[in-house]
Amino acid sequence: VQLQASGGGLVQAGGSLRLSCAASRNIVRINVMGWYRQRSGKSREFVAESVRGGSTNYADSVKGRFTISRDNEKNILYLQMNSLESGDTAVYYCKAVLDDWPYWGQGTQVTVSS
Repeated sequence: VQLQASGGGLVQAGGSLRLSCAASRNIVRINVMGWYRQRSGKSREFVAESVRGGSTNYADSVKGRFTISRDNEKNILYLQMNSLESGDTAVYYCKAVLDDWPYWGQGTQVTVSS
C-alpha cells in the first residue's frame, strides 16, 4: 500500500492544521493506521493511531488537542491538530500496518511559530 501525506505547513501557536494521508487501496481492512512525528534531532515518535473497529489511541502530549479519523470511502486518514504548540513542530508521517507489515508515507512538515 502506498501512502501520501499532505496538509503540513506553517501555523502560529494556538492554531490548527489538518493532515491527510491518502492510501492507494481500500483502508477498511487495514488493522492499524497511525501518525508519527520526528522532531529535529529526535527519533520518530508515536502520535496517534486508529484501530479497525473504531478505537483510537493518542500520545499523552497530544491528548485533547489532536483527533485521528478515517474516511473509509475516500481511503484517507486524517489528523486534526488543534491548539498547536511550538513543541509540535516536526515532520509528520503516516503509517499503515497490513498483514503485520508496516508501510510508511513520506513526511509532511508542520512548523508552529510562537
